[in-house]
Amino acid sequence: MLKGRLTTHVLDTTLGCPAVGLALRLYRLDGDDRRLLGTAVTNADGRTDRPLLEGEAFGVGVYEIQFEVGAYHRAAGADIPFLDAVPVRFGISDLEANYHVPLLLSPFGYSTYRGS
Repeated sequence: MLKGRLTTHVLDTTLGCPAVGLALRLYRLDGDDRRLLGTAVTNADGRTDRPLLEGEAFGVGVYEIQFEVGAYHRAAGADIPFLDAVPVRFGISDLEANYHVPLLLSPFGYSTYRGS
């Protein structure tokens, strides 16, 4: 059985807390083909309840997480948020490794990195 997995975590840096209820979509990319693998919503800790990928679904390739930050900011009271969808595209090359893609979010910017 493969050990690797893909997880995420979203923190609202303006409020200084996890981004609760933020929807996201996971895609696999192959050239011009973009295939939806699944959707999730962040929980009270700003994480998804289970890994985005694990087991046999966890494979070498190029992926994209699309964070639906516009809906998150509208739910918090923004009429027209500056950011709408934040796509983070990355590659998975080691099936034994954990890939963690955190998103640090504010209404006007974001940052990401490969976490552990």
